[in-house]
Amino acid sequence: MESVISDSVLLAFEILLLSCFYLQFGTALDTVTPSESIKDPEFLISQGGVFRLGFFSFANSTNRYVGILYNQIPVQTVVWVANRNKPLKDSSGILNISDDGNLVVLNGKAEILWSSNITNLVPNATTAHLLDSGNLVLSNGEDGASSLWKSFKDASNAFIETMKIGTDVQRGLKVELKSWKSIDDPSDGSFSFGFEPFNIPELVIRNNNKLYFRSGPWNGNIFIATIMKTVYIDGFHVVADNQRQVYYITHEYSRLKYYELDSQGKLVERTWDAGKGDWINMYFTSQTESCVYGQCGAFGMCDLTKQPICSCLKGFKPRNIEEWSRGNWSSGCFRTTPLQCQRDKNNGSEAGQGDVDGFLKLNMMKVPAFPDLSSINNGECKDQCLKNCSCVAYAYDAGIGCMFWSGDLIDMQKFSTRGVDLYIRLPSSELDKGKSN
Repeated sequence: MESVISDSVLLAFEILLLSCFYLQFGTALDTVTPSESIKDPEFLISQGGVFRLGFFSFANSTNRYVGILYNQIPVQTVVWVANRNKPLKDSSGILNISDDGNLVVLNGKAEILWSSNITNLVPNATTAHLLDSGNLVLSNGEDGASSLWKSFKDASNAFIETMKIGTDVQRGLKVELKSWKSIDDPSDGSFSFGFEPFNIPELVIRNNNKLYFRSGPWNGNIFIATIMKTVYIDGFHVVADNQRQVYYITHEYSRLKYYELDSQGKLVERTWDAGKGDWINMYFTSQTESCVYGQCGAFGMCDLTKQPICSCLKGFKPRNIEEWSRGNWSSGCFRTTPLQCQRDKNNGSEAGQGDVDGFLKLNMMKVPAFPDLSSINNGECKDQCLKNCSCVAYAYDAGIGCMFWSGDLIDMQKFSTRGVDLYIRLPSSELDKGKSN
């Protein structure tokens, strides 16, 4: 009995000494300071124990990385990596505050493998604090009053709660996800996910900086054409402030759910299942049911329910028959009969004296890329388009207004359960009776 009491007293005394140590040196368990660094295999834990910051390796590799991981999940789950493109080759790594005030990862030779890379810092005045949100924040002073750098703004492949993916046009800032090269190689992959303002804001995925997927324009409630239900019922929040030119998407749902841009360019919803002891992956149907951006070329329409999946719009033919027959549709289609307004211009006639152009209505469509918008009423969209010979299509959404297209129509898709009505301008000779509008 005496031994048990002695051991308990000793343990309490050790805890008290440890607490006094941290109080004396002003170092919290969730903070890196100029005088307190992290050496492999040490780590920090956020105040509530949700995330940890430290060194780790993948199962099939001896490379060492510094990253942020879920702390209370038994499966290693990485949400951010510092030295993703420059792994440590041994366990000599150190994470510390450098002489210039930056947060850096060093190898055993004191070579910098990664840096927060902020200029004009005050030496010996910065600290890095790991929050329960999973955000690592470099600040002036321990009170964190002045944020200098955040891991949330230097994102990896994970989109976790309260992060903001988006663009601040005026300040020239952009935060986007970047895919890993593979499941156990966090170096930069081919894909990125962001929120682009364009003329009307859209979510986009790029492959080697080229458009690969787009969500359709944001109408204030949903991304039209490719409706992502989670945008408005699962904690997502979208801000599209045209006046301030700030556009971002964030979510506040659960710390045991996050989104990951995988190495194949798919945005995956990952939810922790305690019963199975693993993450459950679910792909957005808007992606799995979408064609690759521009797959059918100009004036080509994609329909995944048909074979081949690409076809030319009515009044158009493949630009390259041989390529088209081989399943390469990228050259797109061309108009077989000029628009009446164009012929009137060429003949020097006034519009409206003879036949006039009309519109072919296509239901449940993903609208083409890069529309111009107008706030005029729905009933005026058609007339407005007809007044401009360069207008080749229009659509209407109550949250956006009229959308107009000139030039080539790119990235159209036919859906079976969603989408908007798209009106394609054609000469009257191409319109079957009853299909014009």
